Amino acid sequence: MMTAEAITNAGVLDLAEMSVRDANATLQAATEGAFTLRNPGGRHALACGLMHPVSVTVEGHAGYYCGGMNKEAEITIRGNAGTGVAENIMSGIVRVTGDASQSAGATGHGGLVVIEGNASARCGISMKGVDIVVGGNVGHMSAFMAQAGNLVVLGDAGEDLGDSIYEARLFVRGSVKRLGTDCIEKEMRPEHVAIVAGLLDRAGLFADPSEFRRYGSARRLYNFKIDNVGSY
Repeated sequence: MMTAEAITNAGVLDLAEMSVRDANATLQAATEGAFTLRNPGGRHALACGLMHPVSVTVEGHAGYYCGGMNKEAEITIRGNAGTGVAENIMSGIVRVTGDASQSAGATGHGGLVVIEGNASARCGISMKGVDIVVGGNVGHMSAFMAQAGNLVVLGDAGEDLGDSIYEARLFVRGSVKRLGTDCIEKEMRPEHVAIVAGLLDRAGLFADPSEFRRYGSARRLYNFKIDNVGSY
């Protein structure tokens, strides 16, 4: 069996030969460098809690919460990701080259999450400043209670997009099956086209930013009003 020191020096962490706990400990201790996680096998909590500007490539599918609590690291998952990818991200980049399960980028405070394929339900739930770019579609209840940040969807959005949204900005190029409570379509002004263009450029995805429509809060639920009781 390879020692952790030997694996670190080689830049390769082989999960067929070491535990997730040991792999994460090695990544968390690194302050720089590029690493490859081989044979992920859908294991959970890969590359979590990274605090430094390291680069990590997961060669295959990841399970739940891959890249969670990320700060400064650049993590690429070359495959699909399970529930809660990049959950509570603070900064850095988490990229999924395939599809992502539900709650991608949940509660993210900052950084960039890129899903090149589709994202399932509740993408960006309770986002607090993270930017999320999805190359395909997003499922129902995406951006539920989203507080700040940007969600850019190149495909379609499912039911109840932006339900109970606060001040996050939602941009969808395709159709929206149904808007959630207190979420409305808003004017797409030049500054919003520029935001979308910048995020598409950072994500490495291509679309005409003028084709997107903007959605956000109608601001009816910030404070209780008896006239709006049916919406609570």
